[in-house]
Amino acid sequence: MNKEFFKVTRLETVLELTHTFPCVSEEVLPLDQCVGRILSRDIVSRIDLPEFNRATMDGYAVEARSTFGASESVPALFTIVGTVDMGEVPAVSVKSGEAVRIATGGMLPEGADSVVMLEHAQVLDEHTLEIFKSAAPLQHVIEIGEDFRTGDRILLKGSRIRPQEMGVLAALGETHIPVYRQPVVAIISSGDEIVPIEQNPGLSRLRDVNAYTLTGLVRMSGGVPLYFGIVRDNFDELHSLCKKALAKADMVLISGGSSVGSRDFTIDVIEALTSSRILVHGVSISPGKPTILARSEQKAIWGLPGQVASAMVVFHVMVRPLLERIGGLSEDRLAAAHEVPAALSRNLASVQGRDDYVRVKIARRGDQNYAEPILGKSGLIHTMVKADGLVRIDMNSEGLDKGTPVRVMLF
Repeated sequence: MNKEFFKVTRLETVLELTHTFPCVSEEVLPLDQCVGRILSRDIVSRIDLPEFNRATMDGYAVEARSTFGASESVPALFTIVGTVDMGEVPAVSVKSGEAVRIATGGMLPEGADSVVMLEHAQVLDEHTLEIFKSAAPLQHVIEIGEDFRTGDRILLKGSRIRPQEMGVLAALGETHIPVYRQPVVAIISSGDEIVPIEQNPGLSRLRDVNAYTLTGLVRMSGGVPLYFGIVRDNFDELHSLCKKALAKADMVLISGGSSVGSRDFTIDVIEALTSSRILVHGVSISPGKPTILARSEQKAIWGLPGQVASAMVVFHVMVRPLLERIGGLSEDRLAAAHEVPAALSRNLASVQGRDDYVRVKIARRGDQNYAEPILGKSGLIHTMVKADGLVRIDMNSEGLDKGTPVRVMLF
C-alpha cells in the first residue's frame, strides 16, 4: 500500500501544540526525597526567618552608639555583664556601656543592636572590655525576618527543588512538600531489523540503541522510563503494545516506523487507538523530518525516527520541552535551563525551508564561548558523543557566518 507523502509542520507549530497537554497529578513527599522535583504549589512562609536577631560573628553584643568614636588610640571601655550561649534565650539585657559575650548564631540580648568582633576588642579583666573600633548598627547581625517574612511567597509553583531550596524548606519547618509526579514515559522500539543489544545483530540488523538513549534522556528530563521492548512490523502487535503503554504511562515514545513506507505501521496503529488524533506527521527540521506527534485521550504519542542521532535531536528539540512541561516545570524555566550563548567558530551553510540543528562542541577561549560544529554524516552516533549541544539555523536562512552569536541548546 502506498501512502501519501506527509505534509510537514513548522517547528513553532509543533511546540505550540505541546502546550495543549495537561500536567501530571501531584503527590506529597518527605523533604529528603524532593531534590530535583518540581513544586506543584507555591510555598508561603508561616514564620519570620530568622525568628530572632542573630549574631553572625563571635564577639560582644553591644549598643552600637556606645562605640562611636572608639579607636586604637582612644578605646572605649565596656562592662561585661554576661554571656549568651548558642541555643539560649539571653537572661541579661544590654545598656549603654555594657557588653555581652556572644557566639555566632546566638540571640542578641535586649538593648543590643550590633556585634563587635573578637579581633576589635580586648578583655582587661573579668568584667572590663576594651573596644578599639566603632561598630555600626546591625553590624554582624541578621535581623528578625531579614531572610523571609511571614506571608512571603518563598518558592513558586513550577520551580525545581535544588539542595538550596531544600535548605530553605528545612529552615521553614516544611517536612512534606507538594510536588508533581514524575511523568512515566513508555518506550517502544519497532522494526523487524531491531534486536536486543546482547545479541549479535549480524548483517542487515541493528542493536536496539534507541531504547537506551531514550531511557537516559527521559531520566535526565525528570521522567520515569518504562521500556516495553521490541515489536515487529506487525499492526496487531504494535497496536496491542501501544494500548498497554497508554494504560501505564503518561507519554509514549515509539522509535522507528515514522517515515513513509509500506511497512511503517505507526500512523495506522495510532489512528486505531481510542480517541486518538494525529496532530503532526512530519516537521520542517533536519534531522528529524518524519517525526509524528499524536494525542490519545490526553496523552502524547511520539513517533521518532529510527536513526539514533535523529531520534536524540528530536527528543532534545521537541520531546524534552513537552516532558518537562507536563512534569510541571514553569515555562520561564524551560529554555533558560538548557541554553548558553556562544559565537560560531566557522561558517555554516544551510538549506532554506527547514530548521537545521547542527551538533556543536563548546570551546572556551578567553572570556568567550565558541560553538565548534561537529562534522560528519547525520546518522553517525559519534557526532552526538563529541557534541555538547545543538545550534539552530532558521529555515529562512542560507547559513550563518563565522562569529555569529548563537544559542547552544545543551544536551
